[in-house]
Amino acid sequence: MSHQYVNFFWLIVAAALFVFWIGYWLVHILAIVYGKWKLHHKSCKQPKETPYPAVSILKPLTGVDVNLFSNLETFFTMQYPVYELLFCICDESDPSLMLVKKLMEKYPKIDAQIFIGGEKVGINPKINNIQLGYASAKYELFMISDSGIRMKEDTLIDMVEHMKEDVGLIHQMPFVCDREGFPATLEKIYFGTAHARIYLAADFVGVNCATGMSALMRKSLIDDAGGLKAFGCYLAEDFFLAKAIKDRGWKIGICSQPAWQNSGICHIPTFQERIIRWAKLRIAMVPSTIIFEPVSECMLLGALAAWSIYWLFEWDPLAVGLLHILAWFILDWILLSVVQDGPLPFSKFEFVLGWFLRELTAPFLFLNALFRPTIRWKAGIYRLKWGGVVEELKPKGKP
Repeated sequence: MSHQYVNFFWLIVAAALFVFWIGYWLVHILAIVYGKWKLHHKSCKQPKETPYPAVSILKPLTGVDVNLFSNLETFFTMQYPVYELLFCICDESDPSLMLVKKLMEKYPKIDAQIFIGGEKVGINPKINNIQLGYASAKYELFMISDSGIRMKEDTLIDMVEHMKEDVGLIHQMPFVCDREGFPATLEKIYFGTAHARIYLAADFVGVNCATGMSALMRKSLIDDAGGLKAFGCYLAEDFFLAKAIKDRGWKIGICSQPAWQNSGICHIPTFQERIIRWAKLRIAMVPSTIIFEPVSECMLLGALAAWSIYWLFEWDPLAVGLLHILAWFILDWILLSVVQDGPLPFSKFEFVLGWFLRELTAPFLFLNALFRPTIRWKAGIYRLKWGGVVEELKPKGKP
């Protein structure tokens, strides 16, 4: 009798894994179809009687890289009627200050200001940095844009056009510019496949997936939640800003243009540390991540699916596993092509190498995040607590 119960238990487990496996293929298809429909649409022209609202753009800056000047310049050359640029710099010795002053001299007609020093309102160094700029923002719509973001001339128009009357936050799906080198290829593969798949599917069903690298918000809603300083206790302020807006009955969503990350620093260890940091934040904010994220990766899910199908149907697990990897690989290539919206800047062979490296290392990066909960970010070290709150172990500037 006990043997029958054991068999029944494993039958239920196998059936649950099989259903999850089938469901995840639907996520693949949904991301491709929704991405094809949603991304890279050309902005339509609004009638003159409905002018675009003015926008305040907060730019937190710390340090420089080889692409910073050209990235910042794209904000001075946007085709948008009225906006202000609020550059927030940690201190007067930061080399980014000189670049900003050069751009302000080059484009004197653009409304731009510099705020130095920030204000200590919490643990989050980004929130502290932009606090003075936020307090001085003149317009109801404000945008937080990281230093590594590159804008197209019509990006802001695209974001504002998606800010409907019932929408409180519009963000851009993270992607990366075309750059040379294998690390850049690996980044593009990640953001155009694994990250894009979940991001697009989550946006379609209305799940909070907002990232703060490029996000447009209504200032009155954030003020109602206590202002930006109320989110200084979190490292993942973007998640909680979006949550506060959704909790007030407003919608959030993505625009049609991805966020073009164009950092001049591109190394595999740096990229992997970034992935680990994001995983740590997800684990702290959404504990179910501990279970569902690992089994959503290609290799582990393929192994589990092969076992479950063998248990249920007695099919060859090796054949099932190989077919699983091949189908996943093909769908990822299709999704990446959709997100890129043009020819990929690398060969199919480079894609194979980058894709396998990403998929094979993903479980190890997640285990690193799970068993090392502290985060090193900027010059500080932080300990994450459940719910996303953090405490600083090594204050910035101290040995």
